[in-house]
Amino acid sequence: MRRFRCRTALAAALLGLLAPLAGPSGTARAQFPDQKEQQERTVGDVTGFSTAGPVFHLRAGEAAARVTFVAADTVRVELAPDGRFTDPTGKDIVLPQGPPPPTRWRDRGDRYELSSPALTLRAYKSPLRFALHRADGSLLWAETKGLTWSADRTVQTLARGAAEQFYGAGMQNGRGNTSHRGRTVEVGVDYNWDDGGHPNSVPFYLSSAGYGVYRNTYAPNTYSFGDPVTTTARERRFDAYYVAGRTPKEVVGRYTKLTGRPFLPPLYGLEIGDSDCYLHNKNRGERRTLDALKVADGYVEHDLPLGWMLVNDGYGCGYENLAEVNRGLAGRKAAMGLWTEDGLGKLADQVKAGQRVAKLDVAWVGDGYKFALDGCKDAYRGIEDNSDARGFTWAPESWAGAQRCGVQWSGDQKGSWEYIRWQIPTYAGATMSGLAYTTGDVDGIFGGSPKTYVRDLQWKAFLPAVMTMDGWAPSDKQPWRYGEPYTSVNRKYLKLKEALLPYMYSYAAEAARTGVGPVRPLALEYPGDPKAATEAAKYEFLSGEYFLVAPVYRDSEVRDGIYLPEGTWTDYWTGRRYEGPTTVDGYRAPLDTLPLFVKAGANIPMWPGGIRSHRDRTAGSPLAWDVYPAAGTSAFTLYEDDGVTREHRTGAYAEQTLTTRTTDEGVTLELGPSRGTFRGKQAERPYEFTVHTGGAPGRVLLDGRELPAGQWSYDPADRGGVVHVTTPARPTDRPLSLVLAH
Repeated sequence: MRRFRCRTALAAALLGLLAPLAGPSGTARAQFPDQKEQQERTVGDVTGFSTAGPVFHLRAGEAAARVTFVAADTVRVELAPDGRFTDPTGKDIVLPQGPPPPTRWRDRGDRYELSSPALTLRAYKSPLRFALHRADGSLLWAETKGLTWSADRTVQTLARGAAEQFYGAGMQNGRGNTSHRGRTVEVGVDYNWDDGGHPNSVPFYLSSAGYGVYRNTYAPNTYSFGDPVTTTARERRFDAYYVAGRTPKEVVGRYTKLTGRPFLPPLYGLEIGDSDCYLHNKNRGERRTLDALKVADGYVEHDLPLGWMLVNDGYGCGYENLAEVNRGLAGRKAAMGLWTEDGLGKLADQVKAGQRVAKLDVAWVGDGYKFALDGCKDAYRGIEDNSDARGFTWAPESWAGAQRCGVQWSGDQKGSWEYIRWQIPTYAGATMSGLAYTTGDVDGIFGGSPKTYVRDLQWKAFLPAVMTMDGWAPSDKQPWRYGEPYTSVNRKYLKLKEALLPYMYSYAAEAARTGVGPVRPLALEYPGDPKAATEAAKYEFLSGEYFLVAPVYRDSEVRDGIYLPEGTWTDYWTGRRYEGPTTVDGYRAPLDTLPLFVKAGANIPMWPGGIRSHRDRTAGSPLAWDVYPAAGTSAFTLYEDDGVTREHRTGAYAEQTLTTRTTDEGVTLELGPSRGTFRGKQAERPYEFTVHTGGAPGRVLLDGRELPAGQWSYDPADRGGVVHVTTPARPTDRPLSLVLAH
């Protein structure tokens, strides 16, 4: 997308020149505001106070402040320097929150205390300053000076805690999964796809003190996490929602309750996608849209998974014969997608012809913010309004609320070791802003090499969404193009991604329910671990709660500096165990080995058999559970639905929980009944259990009946010692008990 890079570079330059001339909505204002407008002013003493239910009004001379409790744990604070409140976002981002909580207020002499059942906002009178406390009196944040404004920006200044850490601000390239403490973070459209850029940024940050702040605006923001903390929006108004939670997960959950939970992708959206220009591609010679089917055949011939294809990926690359292309892709078990290069006016007809993926670009290169958010919502809705499928979009620029409608894509990059390095912290860090599906192309768009392709694909197999993008590098980017041994390694990881879809899809459903995405920085799961916020954990992440992924990002077969937090961790390939917290150096990682660890207590649901597609599953296909027992009890709940339609939103889904208990007597697995129903649900299925015991059991009992040795096995050479048990087909609505007794 060379034209895109030139075009966006020009756009960025123009935006930089015009920024001083634009107000928060992009409207022109005077180039030379008078001196009074340019002066920085700080809110003064409180001169008036009134209440209206959950809304409190304060006056400070000409300025007006408004405090609104929208939920027990969520409060909105606004300041209008001229006394007139505005809201450029309208109903775009913040969703209806239901009835307001009960509130009360008290005059404490030097301050007003405005309270919900969970929070108390102190409004000090002279001058007006705010501080937010929990109901028990513990401090969340406090202003060190009153809100300050000038002609084109408004600043809040907060005291920084001695050990307070900060995360968020959306997709921050090369950053985000470790703390922003001591750093300045920009939030806005910059069209910088490389390390240090901030595409898909979000005006939200999260503090380890137990709160998060969403700045309700379409204006660019700057967050400086020094001492004190200063947060700036480039507009002459202040509007922020504060959410409180006891854990980072609770804070993210409450923020996404405010701005919308992440959408649940279709199953094909969690399989690898392929994109290219199949009409008038100057880099590859003349091709037609139907030539996409020949590429899809390559995936079939090389036994490689493929979930979907964008068949007009490029500037000036149109399409033809969509209905025929769609039928051909469906026969190859893939869904069809298109770029929105001619806008969204034709989307209805395209969806009726079979389009199920919309890549927002080309016609959507513009000033981000509301423009990009509207495009995401409109494309998502266009798919749903014209089919029974779920909306599924990809966007290179977005804003708060875009987690409801799309995958956030990090833009045009060049395949290299450096590309791998800085992408690792980017996507896990975005989870701290409620972005559940962030990703970049395998080995970039430009450049690349056989080794960097393999290494990049390995770890991206543990992201929910990923695609290859073709047509701009010296070689095509499909996973077989470099030949052996690279094709076999790529197949290994794509097949593993396919096998782990039940695990990943369950976390996708959790994201839609709680707001917490599948790919997580260590600081999200281990907020009390002092190393989780530091460089020690920067180049690794968690996929779900149980897989720790430490990508190789140098041309080396040895990986150093793998930090394992508290718990017992098992090397996925060898079965070697490590007790955390510890740092692993000298890890042997030849080209076919991704450093990958599983936490004790994991019950991992899988699809066995090396399938290429979720469409290969049949009514009689087995479900496998890969179990890593830990002392005590652990459980995992499998989520299932039809994987394609929206019927799950009206209750058409099922859940099944596997609970593992480890005692001195052995290991007991209790698989509960699958509760719920949906179209295509298996009435019965075989189960395959692999239990990482490290030793042979004396007896194995299934539902209380001892199994003869021929119906189970123990392999000491399999990953440190694994017990294998396969059951005959069993009704899914009945429980199952498996005991491995010493």
